Amino acid sequence: MINPRLSNAIPKRRILQKWLFPASVLGIYGILFIEMPDKAFQAFECICKISVNVLFPFCLVFILMVFLNLFLTPLHITKWLDKGVCIRGVLLTMTAGILSTGPIYAWYPLLKNLHKRGFPNSLIAVFLGNRSVKPFLLPVMISYFGWAYTLILAVLNVLGTLLTGYSVGFLVKK
Repeated sequence: MINPRLSNAIPKRRILQKWLFPASVLGIYGILFIEMPDKAFQAFECICKISVNVLFPFCLVFILMVFLNLFLTPLHITKWLDKGVCIRGVLLTMTAGILSTGPIYAWYPLLKNLHKRGFPNSLIAVFLGNRSVKPFLLPVMISYFGWAYTLILAVLNVLGTLLTGYSVGFLVKK
């Protein structure tokens, strides 16, 4: 039988752990405000400016993620990826990699299954490489680094995955 005192202590400990960091930050800001109010006010202004700058991109990211999760499932992407190696297959693989969501390890079983059915190593490498380009994070990246940097980085990343895919296909034979 579980001791009722212990069962009640576990949720309290979790609550304490969740609030430990925010409480510590507030405590440090409180001490800073008492010791150096001008520095604390500068830090607070900086936090407010950053929050305002990031608010719109984060809202946009949230909306895009909701729509992607509602309308684009791993099963849809698996069907697209199963089309084969041609220009259309490479473009579909690149697009699927860019649009794929969730943790990368969740895609490994699907990619292994595709590989068993003849999906080439080169396209698996292209898919995995293109996962680093996320359309829902582009607005945040643009707000921090600007259009030119973000566009150049995304294009070079996509082109790099093509080179990586070709290299993997050449080096890893079936």
